[in-house]
Amino acid sequence: MKESIFDHIIHGGDYNPDQWIDTPEIWDEDMRLMNLAHVNSATVGIFAWGMLEPEEGVYNFEWMDKLLDMLHKNGKDVILATPSGARPNWLAQKYPEVLRVEESGIRNEYGVRHNHCLTSPIYREKVRSINRLLAERYKDHPAVKMWHISNEYCGECHCELCQEAFREWLKKEYHNSLDELNFKWWNGFWSHQVTDWSQINSPKFRGENHVSAMKLAWKRFVSESHISFFENEIAPLKEITPNIPITTNFMKMYDGINYQDFAKKLDLVSWDNYPAWDKGNNENEALDTAFVHDAFRTMGGGKPFFMMESTPSLVNWHDVNKLPRPNRQALSAIQAVAHGADSVQYFQWRKSRGGHEKFHGAVVDHCGHENTRVFKEVSTLGENLEKLSNVVGEHCNSKVAIICDWENGWAVKSFCGYNNLQRDYYHECTKWYATFWKKGISVDIIAMDDDYSKYDLVIAPFLYMLKEGTISRIESYVKNGGNFLATYLSGIVDKDDLCFLGGFPGNELKDVFGIWVEETDSLPEGMKNVVEYKGKEYDAINFCDILHSKGADVLATYKQDFYSETPAVTENNYGKGKAYYTAFANKGDFFEDFSNSLINEHNIAPDTDIKAEDGISIRKRGNTIFVMNFADTEKELVLDKEYINLITNEKISGKVTLSVCEYLVIE
Repeated sequence: MKESIFDHIIHGGDYNPDQWIDTPEIWDEDMRLMNLAHVNSATVGIFAWGMLEPEEGVYNFEWMDKLLDMLHKNGKDVILATPSGARPNWLAQKYPEVLRVEESGIRNEYGVRHNHCLTSPIYREKVRSINRLLAERYKDHPAVKMWHISNEYCGECHCELCQEAFREWLKKEYHNSLDELNFKWWNGFWSHQVTDWSQINSPKFRGENHVSAMKLAWKRFVSESHISFFENEIAPLKEITPNIPITTNFMKMYDGINYQDFAKKLDLVSWDNYPAWDKGNNENEALDTAFVHDAFRTMGGGKPFFMMESTPSLVNWHDVNKLPRPNRQALSAIQAVAHGADSVQYFQWRKSRGGHEKFHGAVVDHCGHENTRVFKEVSTLGENLEKLSNVVGEHCNSKVAIICDWENGWAVKSFCGYNNLQRDYYHECTKWYATFWKKGISVDIIAMDDDYSKYDLVIAPFLYMLKEGTISRIESYVKNGGNFLATYLSGIVDKDDLCFLGGFPGNELKDVFGIWVEETDSLPEGMKNVVEYKGKEYDAINFCDILHSKGADVLATYKQDFYSETPAVTENNYGKGKAYYTAFANKGDFFEDFSNSLINEHNIAPDTDIKAEDGISIRKRGNTIFVMNFADTEKELVLDKEYINLITNEKISGKVTLSVCEYLVIE
């Protein structure tokens, strides 16, 4: 299946010529260098509000007119940004209420970026105004192919406008009933009943910060505030340029916004990819990055996504900013395309001379010419990407899904109990993902309220919180032939963090899984239990559910402590399907072996029959196969048939050796 906005892979990135407004000869040089680098796109105007509107109501679009014309003349697509991520100084000076109030209650001074109140009527008005002018002026410009809305939405505001908006949000959420809110938040504990809406404020370290349901509500409110702000931004664009698609750039697994909700508002999902290559275990870094690629691809309904930012070299914001080894970033870019990206884009095209990011990697370094290792690597990659147009628009077909739900992540982080030091929800999800990635099996990363029916296997690590409808969704999926795996501390609370009564997992899930969890043991670092499965022993760390079978088959048992010989892994036939429960956390070796058992039992085949050594990742997208060496040594693979190397256009078969950072793209 093909579905794409473009007929070629976008190769380009953030271009900020407004920083070089006094040296126009650099603009001309940039056009020459872009052509040399096989760059076909530029994202412009992201932080240009001060240049576009230097004073309130005084506009300067002439430089942007010239820039877009130059880019179009040189055959470059333009992704035009709205500038709300960093407001001009005059706006904050005249309207100080647009600046954020921190959790401390102190209003920020002007500075940095995203330092704006999401609720502020004047800021929303000013954003709509500048966006309308941009849309009206460039709606028919032939270079403009997409809107890039703001930049990396993030943060929160605690001003009185936001407090009042939060209270109004709560009134809708709890049907204008303080009795309902008091019950759902269990406010009788510590005598915290609310008797007037005005008594509710955002959670703060010096105020109410121990009510987990309240913290969940605030997270939902802040997330919806960002989405509302986004919808305010795009209103004039949708009105004036309805045929120009819209995106905004997400940031990895940032938990300040529910990206799974936000993605539904986008024409195309995009994210900024900055792995920490060559600073440790590159295979683990590749695994984590692959997981995130698949998460954003899934959010877009399986459609291709954009890698809106990456670095062609180093970054400037790690404690130690190490140079990636030669060709590492090209391999990283190919990984994105293999997992569904239709773009490879950089921050930024030309290094800034000053400012906070003057030492952040760029295609064109401070030397200003093409005779650098980085520029040559970008150029070679751009030339290779031009040979892969056949992959544009292709979906990835997955029969396995892992539930990694944003709101469940909030809930896991916010409660107090069990092991408060070892609760890494995201890491648990990637540990279950690892085996499928290593075997070249495509996986979707879904929310708990997504459709399960198209998958042969759904894995739900640490599904602590269950939103409305999730129990019936799991029950129906398994009853109709699906295979569902849950792990320790699953089905504990509802969406307001109220514990289910009658034993865990909650309600009908005890019947689906055929178990009842009585207690959970939390193990300090360095302490472990042991689980025996198929004659092999595995470490149980951090969490051990102590459960009883209510009809489920016991596949593995604990071997130590007072719950020795009690079930640690179970399998239950329910309707036409099966429900599995793994009661303990593990470093990963059990997850790998048990996942392999599920793969074999349910005939889940890898996407290809190519055999490769550990460290090589294989990904199929459409009819194109990507083979990537993420190990720190050369690796071998054996091709199952004859292929065409799409980069060299040569036939290839048999045993192949890939050097460090080398990749193959074959068909």
